[in-house]
Amino acid sequence: MQTLSQSLKQSGINDELAKLITVLANTSKDISQAVRHGALAGVLGVAGTENVQGEDQKKLDVITNDMLKDALAAQGSVKALASEEEDEIVPLSKDGQFLVCFDPLDGSSNIDINSLVGTIFSVLPAPSGDVSEQSFLQSGRKQVAAGYVLYGPSTMLALTTGKGVQLYTLDPVSGDYLLTVDGVQISKDTGEFAINMSNQRFWEPGMQAYIADLIKGKEGPRGKNFNMRWIAAMVGDVHRVLCRGGLFTYPTDTKDPKKPFKLRLMYEANPMAFLVEQAGGKASTGYETILDVAPSEIHQRVAVILGSANEVDACLGYHK
Repeated sequence: MQTLSQSLKQSGINDELAKLITVLANTSKDISQAVRHGALAGVLGVAGTENVQGEDQKKLDVITNDMLKDALAAQGSVKALASEEEDEIVPLSKDGQFLVCFDPLDGSSNIDINSLVGTIFSVLPAPSGDVSEQSFLQSGRKQVAAGYVLYGPSTMLALTTGKGVQLYTLDPVSGDYLLTVDGVQISKDTGEFAINMSNQRFWEPGMQAYIADLIKGKEGPRGKNFNMRWIAAMVGDVHRVLCRGGLFTYPTDTKDPKKPFKLRLMYEANPMAFLVEQAGGKASTGYETILDVAPSEIHQRVAVILGSANEVDACLGYHK
């Protein structure tokens, strides 16, 4: 099996981008160890602070955020970073070629129950001149790399540099990421969907009708049975979609009128949409392709519907 390093060398990407991806991958190995030690290392529980979204930060949110910041600051090719856990952008190297956005520990509500969590990252080209928040406000189409690391029974890296999607598995013996699936393809049709049903009463009419028809199964207008899955960590739900197809959605809702959307465009929606499109799937807000959304600020949120192409189209049909 090819190592990540060997695979990157053969991919033909910029050497500096390959080095950056390697730094992100190596840092994820340290994060994986921190997650696995859990209560043994005293890293569970809340940190006693809130992030910019007003959410309670877990100790591991803070720890993993600092690990990535330190690693990227030492790397040299990153001009600035933006993190879900940081109020503002963090300038790094004035001569850096790249901007990095990340969610250091997606699904952190799962930490204390020893369930799936992960790291999501997105790499953008850095414009010339002084860096500011405006520098980051590029559409998802501008991404030069994106991926996630899933900390599960195996630690796995999903990666795209715009040439398809590769899955790597961390070998606990050698400490290398080994290429285990090359050219991931999402099946166009599916019988699975993932959604937080507890919010059903707050959804838009289109999503209400769509999910209601799925639940009716064979006897309903779709004419087949569907299974529902929900992990409560985007990395886990998207990983399942990449591995066996499906539809994942966190749609618009009215639960909190000031926050109609849950997922962050820069840290979650854009990198996952890039992966899904590169694997033959589709990703939409319900009304617009996610990768075509023009960001207005770094912590912007959007609705997300992604996965098997034909099922995403079916869902979007209810939104017209």
